[in-house]
Amino acid sequence: MSMKNLDQQGRWRNKTVAFRVSPEEDALIEAKVRMSGLTKQDYIIRRLQEKEITVEGNPRVYKALENQMTEILNELERIEAGCNVSDDLLEVIRVITLTMNGLKEETE
Repeated sequence: MSMKNLDQQGRWRNKTVAFRVSPEEDALIEAKVRMSGLTKQDYIIRRLQEKEITVEGNPRVYKALENQMTEILNELERIEAGCNVSDDLLEVIRVITLTMNGLKEETE
């Protein structure tokens, strides 16, 4: 049995929600969670509640962005002349772009 947790509003989090995803969907979710700087639980709850996710720049987020950009570079080098780019890769590039733009605006 999992431990009960209090959320920020003082409510007990004692219910478990589980669902299955494909390996590709899992990789995309994991990438978005790493780039958000949130826990997977907080990320999924905010997305389900349609709340805005604000990325706070910290070493963990910067490292996740760096690792993701390295993976993208490797994938793009593998692809010939930009053909056959997967939708998942394009989605990750879109998320990175939004995150980097947000971090840029934060520093200005």
